[in-house]
Amino acid sequence: MATLKKALETRHVNMIALGGSIGTGIFLASGYSIATGGPGGALFSYILISIIVYFLMTSLGEMSVHCPSSGSLCDYGYQYVGESYGFAMGYNYWLSWAITVAAEISAASLIMAYWFPNVNSVIFSITFFILILLFNIFSVRLYGEVEYFMSFIKVAVIIVFIICGILIIISHPATVVTNFTSGDAPFHNGFLGIVTVFLFAGYSFQGTELIGVASGETKDPSVSIPKAVKLIFWRISLFYILSIFIISALFNYSDAKLLNSQVLSSPYTLLFAKYIGRFAGDVINFIILIALLSAANASIYSSSRIMWFLGNRSKNKVVSKLNKHGTPTNALLFTALFGCLAFLSSFIKNGILFTMLVNIASISCFVAWVGIAITHYKFRVKFVKQNNINLIYKAKFYPYAQVISIIVLFIIILSQFLTFTDTMTIYEKISIYAGVLPFIIFYLWHKIFYNKAK
Repeated sequence: MATLKKALETRHVNMIALGGSIGTGIFLASGYSIATGGPGGALFSYILISIIVYFLMTSLGEMSVHCPSSGSLCDYGYQYVGESYGFAMGYNYWLSWAITVAAEISAASLIMAYWFPNVNSVIFSITFFILILLFNIFSVRLYGEVEYFMSFIKVAVIIVFIICGILIIISHPATVVTNFTSGDAPFHNGFLGIVTVFLFAGYSFQGTELIGVASGETKDPSVSIPKAVKLIFWRISLFYILSIFIISALFNYSDAKLLNSQVLSSPYTLLFAKYIGRFAGDVINFIILIALLSAANASIYSSSRIMWFLGNRSKNKVVSKLNKHGTPTNALLFTALFGCLAFLSSFIKNGILFTMLVNIASISCFVAWVGIAITHYKFRVKFVKQNNINLIYKAKFYPYAQVISIIVLFIIILSQFLTFTDTMTIYEKISIYAGVLPFIIFYLWHKIFYNKAK
């Protein structure tokens, strides 16, 4: 079987996980989250999700150090839970990331509308789509360097945003009190607001599990993965939680600009434009564009590696073929076809398309996270315990962390029906649970037809 080249270093793994996680979630969806759940609801949702993500990252980190694989949680599902489970988890996870590519490119098109409101968004979608494809079609080393550079830029911007935000808060303390107490704040819309924000919080943290996918192309996973788990969690948690607090403190949740799906509502752009000047807003908007392309870059990397693994697993020589650089070209191109969903923005209002894609990707992400917790529990019970294996890296708080994660994620998934309203279209309602259906369909299809073939 052909194997991927191990060309990624620790710094690449760190930035790949950052690249997948810091994108639309923090730059665009954060404002909508505050408008929907209020400052308290948004903070509570993001803090809870960050804790769950930490539990899951240590679980995935333990399995990745023991058995590095670009198939990541899909491969582990095959090994430690079952064939049908691994099959369903693999294709569901691939679909989640393939859709995320479209969501990020769609969001990037929204960014361009800031400067070119009269230009058809499909032109920008095609341009960005080709650019991301070129970043990934050559060696993984090139991808790693590009992702490292883009992620470095957006991390720097977030740090500047946090510093400026804290200074502004110190100079405007009364604004903070007003924004956290006006109307029904801090928990706008009560429990319903929190439930709604969970989807966006989950989408925001999606990508932290890329350390598992990258482990298959990492030079020294026993060193790189534990470092990445520790560093990425704290960076992402602090970035998101501090950003949500600053935005909540400086903008009232009832501000129509936060709820507006257009790029002008990006809290980062609004803050810099309001307190520093329009020119600063333009610069930040450009950097947000880089951040979204970075997230799309990480998304297509992840989905193409999962597709390559699934092709190898099914002995599909077409999908599992590697080019001379060790890149799964056909898996990449097949995955890229789903990125073409972004082109629908020329037929569907861009903001509506973006929201629907986020809904689908978010629930798919939650399903994958539940899969990590279940797989890790089975890994410990069926494999480690029975074979008396001494693990190099151990997950924290086992088995309580895994059980808590499964319960919380199930509650979040099941409670989403509470967000249905009379004004929502049937397509918007379906999109909320659309991320669950593929897993069920893939599982049943494999269970029925695979067993029949055997």
